[in-house]
Amino acid sequence: MCLQTKMVCFFALFVIFGCVNKVWCLQSSCGAEREPVAPEGAAGCGCDRLQRVAAAQESVEEGTEPPDPADPAAKYSKDSNGAVQRGDANELLSPMVYISGGEFLMGTNDPGIPADGEGPQRLVHVDSFYMDVQEVTNQQFQSFVSATDYVTEAEKFGDSFVFEGLLSEQVKNEITQAVAAAPWWLPVKGANWKHPEGPDSNITDRMDHPVLHVSWADAVAFCSWADKRLPTEAEWEYACRGGLKDRLYPWGNKLNPKGQHYANLWQGDFPSHNSAEDGFIKSSPVKSFPANNFGLYDMVGNAWEWTSDWWTVHHTAEQKHNPTGPPSGKDKVKKGGSYMCHKSYCYRYRCAARSQNTPDSSASNLGFRCVSQDQR
Repeated sequence: MCLQTKMVCFFALFVIFGCVNKVWCLQSSCGAEREPVAPEGAAGCGCDRLQRVAAAQESVEEGTEPPDPADPAAKYSKDSNGAVQRGDANELLSPMVYISGGEFLMGTNDPGIPADGEGPQRLVHVDSFYMDVQEVTNQQFQSFVSATDYVTEAEKFGDSFVFEGLLSEQVKNEITQAVAAAPWWLPVKGANWKHPEGPDSNITDRMDHPVLHVSWADAVAFCSWADKRLPTEAEWEYACRGGLKDRLYPWGNKLNPKGQHYANLWQGDFPSHNSAEDGFIKSSPVKSFPANNFGLYDMVGNAWEWTSDWWTVHHTAEQKHNPTGPPSGKDKVKKGGSYMCHKSYCYRYRCAARSQNTPDSSASNLGFRCVSQDQR
C-alpha cells in the first residue's frame, strides 16, 4: 500500500507501517451504533479489527514461516521436556473454580451495540466446567515460554498494536502511520508480550498483570500446554454473569455501586484523558477488583479475553445446549472489554457485549484465560 511514488496513503481501513514491510487492516465497526449517551459522530475504538492482511505471505525474518493457525498448539499438547515440567507447571498455573452447569439467558434484547450481534436474548444451557479465577499473567506465560521455547506471533511478525497514549515520544517518533478511523492505535516494531509498549518497555514490575499481545493461536498453545482450553463464548458469558439474571455487569446493573470501582476501565475523555479514578492507566494486577459470585476476577475490564468461537452476528432465539458458534469463519470472538473501554466509544464491558479479531491479531489490551472439564 505504500507506493514507490511517495503517495501518502491515508485510507480509513488500512494501516501502513514500514512502507512495504506489512499491510495492516483496521476496520472499525466499534461505535457504529451506540447508546444515546455516545456523542453524535464519535469515532469507534478501533480495537475490534486489528488484523494483518499480508501475514500469510510475508515473514519478518527471512526464512521464517508464519505459524499455522489451523493447529497452533500441537507441539505443546504433551508434557514439555524443557525447563519446567508438568508438575512444576501446575503449581504456577491459575487456580480454577468449579462452575456448575445450568441454563441462563445469553445475549440481550436491549443491545448497547446492535451491530455486534448482542441479540436476540436466548436460553442457553452449558455443562459444568472449571475456569481460571484470573486472566493468564506474564509470570505464567513466561513459565510456558521457558518450558517450550514458544515464540508468539507478534514476535514472529515483528510488531503489534499499542495504544498511542502509552508510548514514549521516542517510539512514537519512529512510527509512520495513517489510520483515519482510530489514530490512537499504532503498529509498533518490537512490541510483544515482553515489551508491551515497544522495545523501551518491559514487564519486570508487571509479572502479576495479564499477559498481553497474545494472538488466538498463542492463547490456544498456552492452554494446550496447561492441559486446558479456551472457553466457548457461551461458557464465558455464563461465567461472567455469576448466576445473576439479565444484569449488565458481573456484579449487577450499576457501574460503580456505592462509588466503588469493580473493574479496570477508562475514566475521563477517551482517547485524550484518562483520569485513572480506578487507580490504573493501563493494565492492573489480576485480582485488583472484587470477584463475581463465582469467584472470578476481571471478567470485564483489564484485558480482552479470547474465546474459542468463530464470530457471527446472526443468532437463533431457539434454546441451545453447549453452543460453540459457527464451524468456521474469519474472526474469533473476544469478550469482556479492557482498560481502554469507555461508554462513549467502546461500551463493551458488559457480559452480553462482544467483539472480534482475526486469530493472528495482537494488541496491548488483548489477553485470555483458560477453562477445562476437570480440575487442573
